[in-house]
Amino acid sequence: MLAEKDNFTIVRTARLLEVSRSGYYAWTGREASPAELRRVHIEQKVSFLHGDSDEVYGSPRILADLRADGETVSRKTVAKVMRSLGLVGICPKKWKTTTIIDHEDAYPVDAVKRQWDTGALNQVWVGDITYLRTS
Repeated sequence: MLAEKDNFTIVRTARLLEVSRSGYYAWTGREASPAELRRVHIEQKVSFLHGDSDEVYGSPRILADLRADGETVSRKTVAKVMRSLGLVGICPKKWKTTTIIDHEDAYPVDAVKRQWDTGALNQVWVGDITYLRTS
């Protein structure tokens, strides 16, 4: 309502949003609750710690830093705050070996023992398929 105050009257905005004018004015004059103040404080600390780590730390490390600073906060709260602020830690993937090297099987067996010409037709067939893409 406050953002649209220049375009519409408070009376019209309150009627469209189906809230009372007195409730709106009570809400604008109300002080922040202790829970809201704590939430803002935690958001500021999480944002600072994430930026201080070059935007690498995720919720587990930020939780450890918060607890080292004396804050009493849960893991889920830190994760929720980071999600609401759009902060994401970097989690490098573990190295996964995809090729199993067998040194005995490094080269295929030479079945013709380098004798390409046996003197007869269709006795030895040789081909090269290295130009074909395989996965």
